[in-house]
Amino acid sequence: MSTSTASLMDGTALARRTVEETAVRAAEITRRTGVTPCLATVLVGADPASVTYVKMKQNRCAKAGIRSRHVELPASTTTEELVAAITALSEDPEVHGILLQHPVGPHIDERAAFEAIAPAKDVDGVTMASFAAMGFGLPGFVSCTPGGIMRLLDEYRVELSGKRAVVVGRSAILGKPAGLLLLGRDATVTYCHSRTTELSSIVQEADILVAAVGKPRFIKGEDIKPGAVVIDAGYNPGNVGDVDFETAAERASLITPVPGGVGPMTIAVLLAQTVDGAERQLGL
Repeated sequence: MSTSTASLMDGTALARRTVEETAVRAAEITRRTGVTPCLATVLVGADPASVTYVKMKQNRCAKAGIRSRHVELPASTTTEELVAAITALSEDPEVHGILLQHPVGPHIDERAAFEAIAPAKDVDGVTMASFAAMGFGLPGFVSCTPGGIMRLLDEYRVELSGKRAVVVGRSAILGKPAGLLLLGRDATVTYCHSRTTELSSIVQEADILVAAVGKPRFIKGEDIKPGAVVIDAGYNPGNVGDVDFETAAERASLITPVPGGVGPMTIAVLLAQTVDGAERQLGL
């Protein structure tokens, strides 16, 4: 029997509500303009996981009243060919958001491909323009997983101002932007990663912990500060997060499950930001 004391942060329920609200907004755009918001997905090759993710996103688009356009390119696609395909979508007024499914293959310059996405259509928050906007607190698109984390924290009324937030992970689309968004809400942020020395002692000081290092059960429950809020953004084989959930839940006040926590929020934010993009591009 579980001895967990932490309350679960239900990302599935919040994501469902976010998608429902997004569908209402999309329908209003169509009613007012005759235009249906459109998300274009770009897939290079046929990686089974990527194919599954893209299909899932297309299904969610349909539920949110968003039209999806899929561009499938062979695994042999060059950087130049991928950049050209994304540039064409950036210039197409019927497309309001662009998602490049990654990874794209080691022979492709992924950063060059991302930068071909027009900032106004970067609904996945992967360009340098979006990263700068997050850093400066300016209008723009946030990286979807960090954006979903912030929505979860707000949903559960987690006070951020003055709190010690520890982010374990430094990827350009998860760890780094998550820290920037928390800093923008007046949290005191410490970045850690797999090579951080004395990681346990730093984690023990966290009022809010974001685990995004990509290593199963990397964060031990005994290191969780009693009453801390634990956001597990990891997803590893076997439905295992980056936090040792059972022991962490005995000490945390709030914790995200894996699956059903951060994951559903990522796609929900993608869809919401696609509608945001359509509103801006249509002058609404």
